Amino acid sequence: MSTSVENVVIVGTGCAGLTAAIYTGRANLNPLVLEGSLPGGQLTTTSEVENFPGFPEGVDGFMLMDNLRKQATKFGTRFEQAMVTSVDFESSPKKLVCGDRVILARSIIIATGASPRMTGIPGEKELYGGKGVTTCATCDGAFYRKMDVAVIGGGDSAAEEALFLTRFASKVYLVHRRDTLRASKIMADRATSHPKIVCVWDSAPVAVEGVEAGSVSGLRIKNLKTEAVSVLPVKGVFVAIGHQPNTGPFAPALDVDEGGYFKPLIGSQVQTKVPGVYVAGDCADHVYRQAITAAGMGCQAAIEAERWLAEHGG
Repeated sequence: MSTSVENVVIVGTGCAGLTAAIYTGRANLNPLVLEGSLPGGQLTTTSEVENFPGFPEGVDGFMLMDNLRKQATKFGTRFEQAMVTSVDFESSPKKLVCGDRVILARSIIIATGASPRMTGIPGEKELYGGKGVTTCATCDGAFYRKMDVAVIGGGDSAAEEALFLTRFASKVYLVHRRDTLRASKIMADRATSHPKIVCVWDSAPVAVEGVEAGSVSGLRIKNLKTEAVSVLPVKGVFVAIGHQPNTGPFAPALDVDEGGYFKPLIGSQVQTKVPGVYVAGDCADHVYRQAITAAGMGCQAAIEAERWLAEHGG
């Protein structure tokens, strides 16, 4: 069991966590970053990022995160491979339990991100990340100019993804297992009336085709009423069945909404009900879910933590 007390522990190494590490490192707080099962976060699985400011030619997602990590390391950030299993935020200092180890911290920034829900069909995992299967139209839609694509889902997220993709794609198939969308009426009306969107009702995805070629060539679907199987000839498959915020070990100690996302205090994007504990990135943001907004929240959380530590003798 650790006996030393950290000034600030950052949980997560996506854009939010690494940006927080850069800022707290520059403030001479000697931050400790705990890496989870996917160091670098979801961007490490993205082959090209075109919408992050400062990279007019785009940047490889893994390279972007590696650069952020190097920048954080330059300012004294330390990294450890650890998974938080439970917490005690009522104690002083606060406790992070990582298996059989306990880490003590004066302040904590939680930037654990969110994991996209996937369908689990064959081909999905093999072709995810730069090979045609994705979970973010805002991130990857521009790669499918004048191509046919498919969106899987029927809620607001699916309708929004489909509508966004009409800016680039020639045709957008919206595949849903029911005969009406679950989305809000205004979003459903926009999607179903758009000339580029073809609603494929009562259908479930069966497999993503193109594994042998290394890129998506089609989406195999099954009509749930007739059991007929067909293939949509698409180059991109956008899975839009929701995200699961990685908030589990912290949720008992912090407020979360009905979707499991952290609920910051009113008037703040990052401050929680526990003094000295902050949240940043996709674990607290179910609206934007962008690298740049996560980085901005990481900056906010770091500055708030620095100020709190200064006021409380950190």
